[in-house]
Order: sequence, then structure tokens, then C-alpha cells
Amino acid sequence: AAIYLEEYAPKSRLTSFIELNIRNLAGVPSVVYGLLGLAIFVRGLEDLTGGQSVTAAGITLAVLVLPIVIITASEAIRAVPQSLREAGYGAGATKWEVIRTQILPYAAPGILTGTLLSLSRAIGEAAPLILVGAVTGFLGGQSGLVDVSQLQDRFTALPIVITEWVQESGRDRGFAPAAAAAIVVMLVVVLLLNSAAIFLRNHFEKKR
Repeated sequence: AAIYLEEYAPKSRLTSFIELNIRNLAGVPSVVYGLLGLAIFVRGLEDLTGGQSVTAAGITLAVLVLPIVIITASEAIRAVPQSLREAGYGAGATKWEVIRTQILPYAAPGILTGTLLSLSRAIGEAAPLILVGAVTGFLGGQSGLVDVSQLQDRFTALPIVITEWVQESGRDRGFAPAAAAAIVVMLVVVLLLNSAAIFLRNHFEKKR
């Protein structure tokens, strides 16, 4: 989508309208995406997703972070110097060859950084998962290999478990250490993702 908007789509009112709405979608509260997932992926497409399932939750989170990924990718592509494009065209390359060999490698640090930061946001989301039917607490695991049918099983996530344990710690102090440990794990995961984004961005920028 970012490649099309920046390299192929003509600059018009329609293009500006689409870009404006993508930016607006990036600022929509996550609970709204949860309601969207509940209406479309859980109820409307229940035969395909299995209702309150891992599949419905995954699609909902993907829709949530998609505007952010498109915006960061568009900004990275827009930052590519025009001289690189002109050099490629001057060498007789087609538009797609210029995009593949010049634009995308140059924009890769920004695209990758935006993708990882979007992933770190998705990992910390709880509201949309609760709305699409996440279980509050732990689920009994299944032994053996993971198969495709489990994508339609019920699910939970660490942010939801943290929320549940923090609430329970008000009634039972035994939950407080577990909640604190889970919060530390969440912070470490997000920190690792952010660190990976910075490292990969610097790595690709040095190779330019």
C-alpha cells in the first residue's frame, strides 16, 4: 500500500483523502478496533475464524497496526532522495526495478523500524483482545505439536493476565508477586523489540 501511494498513485484529491484517512485510523483508540473485530471477525465471519478464537484476535491486531505500518513505510519511501530514482531511470531501469533495487533497500531501515515498533504496540494491547473474547486467566495447554485447528481455539494473552492478576491482588496479596513478574516480562519483551528496531535500523543505514 505504501509503495502504491508513494510511487504509483497520481497525486490527486482522492490520494490525499486516502492518506488522511490512514493517518486518522492510526489515531483511533484500540477499543474501537476491538469492537470492529467483535462485529466482523467474531460474529460476521464466525464460520471462517471460529468466533472467539486466535484467528479473530490476530486479524484484529493486524488491522490495528496496519495504518501505523503504512504510515512509517510511506515516510521512509518519501525520504529516499530523488537522485536515486533519476539515476535508475537514466540507466534504463523500469519503474519496478528502480523500486526493488534502489528505493526499497534505501527505505528498509525506516520500514523495518516501523514494523517492529508496531509489533511492540500490538503485544501490549489488551482492550481489543478482551472484546474479541480473550479468556481472563490461564488456559489449559495441549501437549504435542501445534496444528492448524488450534487457530480456532480460545486464547489469552499476557496483558490480559496482568490485568487479571493486578485486580486479584487487591483481594489476595499472593497475586502481587506474580503480577509484578508478568509486568517485568512484558517490559523486557517490549524493550527487546525496541532495541532490535534501533539495532537493525543502524545496521542497514551503515550498509547504504
